Amino acid sequence: MNATQPSSSPKKFAVVGNPIAHSKSPFIHAAFSAQTGIALTYERICAPIDDFEATVEAFFAAGGSGLNITVPFKERAWAMAASGLSERARLAGAVNTLWQENGQLNACNTDGVGLLTDLRRLGADPEGKRVLLVGAGGAAKGVSFPLLQAGCSHLHIINRTAGRARELRDALGQHYPDTANRLEAGSLDDLEGSWDIVINATSSSISNSAPAVRGLTFAPDALAYDMFYAAHPTAFMRFASAAGAARVADGLGMLAGQAAASFQIWNGVMPDIEPVLAALRQSITHD
Repeated sequence: MNATQPSSSPKKFAVVGNPIAHSKSPFIHAAFSAQTGIALTYERICAPIDDFEATVEAFFAAGGSGLNITVPFKERAWAMAASGLSERARLAGAVNTLWQENGQLNACNTDGVGLLTDLRRLGADPEGKRVLLVGAGGAAKGVSFPLLQAGCSHLHIINRTAGRARELRDALGQHYPDTANRLEAGSLDDLEGSWDIVINATSSSISNSAPAVRGLTFAPDALAYDMFYAAHPTAFMRFASAAGAARVADGLGMLAGQAAASFQIWNGVMPDIEPVLAALRQSITHD
C-alpha cells in the first residue's frame, strides 16, 4: 500500500478537517520527514462541511500524494473510497488515510494501529485483558476490531445511545463470528465486573467533560486511556483517577502512532515514534 509520485519535487500531503487549526499532524510529519530524509510538504486544509468531496478531489488533481482525514469527515471519506478500502477501513466504516494508485482512491484506517502501538508502549497490551470501550462513533469503530485482533478477552462497548453500541457489536460479530463470544454492548450505566483497560472514544474531553459512566470499577493496575489529548490531564483522565484507575493517559501517543502508520503507507518507511512523541509532548505543553 504505497502511494507513489513520479517527481523529484517534495511529495504533497495534508490533513483535512473542520475545524483543523489545532491539528498537530504537520508537526509530526515534518519530524518524520527530517528523520527519514523523505522530502515532503504537509498542510492543514479546512474543508467546508458541504464541500468535502470536492476538496479531496482538487487535492489529488493538483498532484497531492496523500491525505489524512479527521473530524467530521472520516465516514464521508470512507464512502468516497468505497472501491479501494483496506480490510480495517471496510469494517470500521470510517477512514483517516487516503491515497491514489492508478487513478483509484484508496483508504485505510490507522487509528487502531496507533492505539495498539501506544497501549503497548504504556505496558498495557490488550491481550488477555477486559477492555471497556466508551463510545460507538467513528473513533470507536476504528479501534474495536484491532482490539479484538490483539486478543482482548472481553470487549464491552457502551454508548449514551445503547442502540449504537449494539449496532457496532452486531457488525463486528457478523463480520468476524469467532469474536462474538468476546463482545457485549449496552448503555453508559450497563456495567458489570472490573476493567483492565478503559478507553474513552467519545469527543467529551473536547468540551472539558467526561462521559457519564456509572458503576465503573477498575481492576488493579488498570489503565484509563482518553483518545483525546491535551497539554493537561483531560476531564476523562481526572474522572478515571478519581474513580480508582491506577494509571491514566491521553491519546497523544495514539496520534503519533496512527501518523506513523499513514507515513508508512504513503512512503514505504516506518519512522521511529519515540523522539517525535517526546518533541510533540513538549510542543503542546508550551503552546
